[in-house]
Amino acid sequence: MPEVHKSSSEQVIDTIMEGLEPGSDRYEVLEKAKRFKSSWVELGEKLLQVSTKGHFREWGYQNFEEYCLREIRIKRGTAEKLTMAYRFMEKEEPRLLSAREELKPLPDYRSIDLLRKAKEEKGFSAEEYGDLRKSVVEEERSHPTVLKKYKEVATLREEVNPLAPLKASISAARRLESSLRGLVDPPALYLQQVGEMMVHLEEELAALSINSEAEAGGIQEI
Repeated sequence: MPEVHKSSSEQVIDTIMEGLEPGSDRYEVLEKAKRFKSSWVELGEKLLQVSTKGHFREWGYQNFEEYCLREIRIKRGTAEKLTMAYRFMEKEEPRLLSAREELKPLPDYRSIDLLRKAKEEKGFSAEEYGDLRKSVVEEERSHPTVLKKYKEVATLREEVNPLAPLKASISAARRLESSLRGLVDPPALYLQQVGEMMVHLEEELAALSINSEAEAGGIQEI
């Protein structure tokens, strides 16, 4: 049989795996990385564990980003999308996760991340979100098609929805907190400040949401 050409990233991963115990946590993450295109959910789940439990430190890396770049061979942004998409599916689409052993392929992780943004950041209405979800989960549209649909609605929502910037700010603050916790020695002051900022933003969002609902329902103060 002809020899299968491997990319430089695959060669690096294979070299590292040769020195590891098969079945160990580190070995399994690398194994999932090799099968990234077909099993992003498994890799997202494993990377989430590596990040939250700080395993990368045990394996000789200063932070999660360095681990992703040098060992898994993916950028921090990609790792972030994978972990956040996995969290979202765990929360919103558990049925898909429980059925992942079936032959039917799962949606593209980038499309799942767009679903997350639509629900958590961009303030899509229930109908708009349902339409986007149908494209991703039921109709299995390609990522470029889903992205186009997402952008069309997101642009309109940003123009008419005053809550969208606040939701995006809260999401960004959560990502910042996650990044800080991935450091070897997370600065306590910064974590405290980010935590206080998130509380303030969430309180402001709750207040604005109540006002928006009141205005939409025609409720007037007496």
